[in-house]
Amino acid sequence: MEQSYASPSGMSPLPPGPPPKNWLVESILVTIFCCLPFGIVAIINAANVNSRLALGDYNGALDASQKAGKWVKYSLIGWAVFAVLYVVFVVVMGVGAGMLGALDNQ
Repeated sequence: MEQSYASPSGMSPLPPGPPPKNWLVESILVTIFCCLPFGIVAIINAANVNSRLALGDYNGALDASQKAGKWVKYSLIGWAVFAVLYVVFVVVMGVGAGMLGALDNQ
């Protein structure tokens, strides 16, 4: 006699589509070049994608993929904001130093 077992809730035995993107390469690159804390969170979520797929948890893998993509984007946005603020700071300090130099020459 064969017994059938119900799969745990949220887990499907066969994925309904192609496997979700794991974002691992992008996560590593943003960790190295952009924002370390956000990149680490992205790497953790990217690593969860493959492990959840191996367990048969397609919905969990999809959720981890979406979270990894979100943290990669947050890291890129954070880096861009920091770069713009840094350029503004350097320009303002340069203008201020130039004005002080002009006052000293009088």
